[in-house]
Amino acid sequence: MIGFAPLMQAAAVPTSQSVGRRIHAVPLLVIAMACLRFCHVNLLWADEDYHLAAAINMLHARIPYRDFWYDKPPLCAAYYLLNAGFPGWPLRLLDAAYVAIACWLAYKLARAWWGEAEGCAAALFLAFFTTFYLPSTVIPFAADALMIAPHLAAIYCAYKGRAIWAGLWAGIAFLFNTKGVFVLAVCLVWLVSDAGWVLAGFAIPVIAGLLAAFATGAWAGYWEQVWHWGFIYAAGSPVTNPVVLGLKRTIDWLGFQAALAAGAILAFIRMTRMDRWKLGVWLALSFVAVCLGTRFAPHYYLQILPPLAIVAARGVVLAWRWRGRATALVLAALLLVPFIRFGPRYFTLALDDIEERQPQWSDIVLDVDSQRTAEEIRSMARPGDTLFVWGYRPDMYVYTRMVSDSRFWDSQPLTGVPADRHLRANTPIYSAPAALNRMQLARSHPTFIVDGLGLLNPKLAPGVYPELRPWLADYRLVGRTKLSLIYRRQN
Repeated sequence: MIGFAPLMQAAAVPTSQSVGRRIHAVPLLVIAMACLRFCHVNLLWADEDYHLAAAINMLHARIPYRDFWYDKPPLCAAYYLLNAGFPGWPLRLLDAAYVAIACWLAYKLARAWWGEAEGCAAALFLAFFTTFYLPSTVIPFAADALMIAPHLAAIYCAYKGRAIWAGLWAGIAFLFNTKGVFVLAVCLVWLVSDAGWVLAGFAIPVIAGLLAAFATGAWAGYWEQVWHWGFIYAAGSPVTNPVVLGLKRTIDWLGFQAALAAGAILAFIRMTRMDRWKLGVWLALSFVAVCLGTRFAPHYYLQILPPLAIVAARGVVLAWRWRGRATALVLAALLLVPFIRFGPRYFTLALDDIEERQPQWSDIVLDVDSQRTAEEIRSMARPGDTLFVWGYRPDMYVYTRMVSDSRFWDSQPLTGVPADRHLRANTPIYSAPAALNRMQLARSHPTFIVDGLGLLNPKLAPGVYPELRPWLADYRLVGRTKLSLIYRRQN
């Protein structure tokens, strides 16, 4: 299925003709799967919209952490400068190119470790499982997804014994996602005799980032927003039974990635002791990263996807060489599950795009509402107007191409309630700083205010907070959608 059987058959009979077909088929299949995300061309997903909006702020000469609140590492926003923060086809083209690069890195690593067939299988596995899974996990390129390529690059360099380069790529991974420290840990374990060079390489991008933060006056904000807020967020997990949740979500994830799990088991049985030790360390540390914070969100499992794809590629090739036809049948059956579960959505979205029809999908209700709200704002806006959105609706900044005139552009640092629970809860984890932040917000004068949370959770409506009532009195309601209220400053 999806080209795996022809690939394995070509690998089993290594004629020059079959090798040529294989070399041409694999990139085409990878690109075809990567380009399926163009079916989401008219949608934005949570988290990718946050980083797109951050890039728009940067294009307005605003420095993250200093001029606007940004609780993620800096390279996430920098990535979206590559498409100037635009949604639509520039966004999907950028992400498809990223998938292709990540698959190429997986190919290089598996080929260097075992051979051409394993490299091709690893690339196809990575392309398949970054396509056919939960759209909210594989479509948006947020911190976990953006770390895949530097993660693979670091491990490839570590395997080749290039210590300083392994550390450098681990440092770049860290600037995408703080869980990059686990990539660094793998490199240090593998290259323990060259640990100094690994750490030196890691220090190069990290120190460069710190120097940039100090030079721009962003250091204090970086510490507060990425680390202080991050530690409070991690400590305030709403999960009451993390062991049960972790087991359930890991089993669910492995159910859809069963082809990888089966291939990895077979590979571990047949590989050498040294390979088993190295790959076991990589898988174990990657899974520890998944468990960090005890939330077990589906996108956290992207950390373990690269090592599992590499190991599974070896197992599938060994199985094919042992029992080709049986392997093809089992592999096709295991891949059919995620393909049937997640493939039809691409088809229906493509039809909706062709027929210019609004998709009827509960997962995109907020995004559709944001598009309508942004359309109303654009009809009233003039050049230079500013916007503040109460709630966590950064897609409105992307659709309007507007920015806030204060450091704050969503309500998380103002209510102290994280976005992963503010639709149903109102207990803050960040009370005192949030009150100070509200007083600072009240000194700003955005042209438009959108309340994108109050209709969903009235206990967190902006008018609930005494510090904001005089501020809100200067605004009048000028529009509304199903989930949002639009206010405009009166003077």
